[in-house]
Amino acid sequence: MTTQVDDRSLVQHTGWAYWPVAFLARLPFAMMVVGVLTFVATETGSVALAGLASASLGVGTVTAGPFVGGLVDRHGQRRVLLPIGIANGLLLAAFILVVPNAAHESLILLAAAAIGATSAQSSAMSRSRLIAIIEQRLGPHRRTRTYNGMMSYESAADEIAFVIGPFLVGVLASFVAPWLPLVIAAGISLVFVSIFALHPTGRLRALADGDEARAPLREIFAPGVLVVVAGCFAVGMFFGATLTSVTAFAQEHGEGSEGGMLYGLMGLGSAVLALAVALLPGRFAMQWRWLAFAVVLCSASVGYASAADFAGVTVALLIMGLGVGPVLVTLFSLAGYRAPRGRTATVLTMVGAALTLAQALTSAVTGAVAEAFDARTSMLLPLVATSLLVVFGLVNLWLARRSRQRA
Repeated sequence: MTTQVDDRSLVQHTGWAYWPVAFLARLPFAMMVVGVLTFVATETGSVALAGLASASLGVGTVTAGPFVGGLVDRHGQRRVLLPIGIANGLLLAAFILVVPNAAHESLILLAAAAIGATSAQSSAMSRSRLIAIIEQRLGPHRRTRTYNGMMSYESAADEIAFVIGPFLVGVLASFVAPWLPLVIAAGISLVFVSIFALHPTGRLRALADGDEARAPLREIFAPGVLVVVAGCFAVGMFFGATLTSVTAFAQEHGEGSEGGMLYGLMGLGSAVLALAVALLPGRFAMQWRWLAFAVVLCSASVGYASAADFAGVTVALLIMGLGVGPVLVTLFSLAGYRAPRGRTATVLTMVGAALTLAQALTSAVTGAVAEAFDARTSMLLPLVATSLLVVFGLVNLWLARRSRQRA
């Protein structure tokens, strides 16, 4: 691939093969939290230990994520992702042997943390890669519209992956064996993450060749960046609380298998709305998009918490999908815009790690609440998460106004 700016589209720069490979490469990340949770619970009989294992995986992801992102920003994705994808695949496969043979529970938690630490976070890497193409190779007249369309597609792809991933885990674990989802995730990581790393776009770096004016590392902790990370943490809380509470609701009403299907309805609706964000007018500024769709999500969470039957829960989840997809697009778009020069992959991995950690931790907390009290109580937790999202949206609005006043 040449480095000069020309009038070709983004798809012409990447090639058509890039898109299915990039989608499949993100599936292990979407499968591993639920896969580890399901396998540990089935193998050990302890839901509490399973929740701790999934939380350990999230801690491993959030701890290593920014470090991996920094390496990518400095050395490029190919050199970093290839060994990480191979290591992650091997660790996922080894986890099947570790859990039944572990002498102590701490070994299971360490193994789960290692899986999280080596997760490739292909969605963040894909965004970073595409941002670099847009900034370095597309003509100026194409950049804004292409950026908005790309962010909408990437968020929709994430939504679909995070619906397909848990669904595959549930089907395979229920009808074949609990270890099979981890084997498949390991195979995808070994094959498709490696292909993703070796794709010609993997040579791109956050800075163009010869441009070494990288921003200092401290700039990733700027308030404008941290509020976006906090917003994604709140969205992760929402995902974890909603998935676990709707499962508890379905089990309490004697239809345990319906939980995943109900959650999938929200995810599919969210993916459609995420794609539609590219059609929103430019004058609908991103700080207002965040706040507006967060209010939609929060209002739907009130209806979800008060729903008494499957019909009420279904309607609430569908309305939630109208809010969460656009919010995710907005958050990742802001992360890309606000990333300091040469630190795009670092910021995007921070955002992705915050979302994953929050989902894992909140899933464990929501499950404990459902067991200690009932499903109705656990259904209040998505409202807590979305209320935080509104608060962070207000903080972001204040920061944006202050930035304009200084300018």
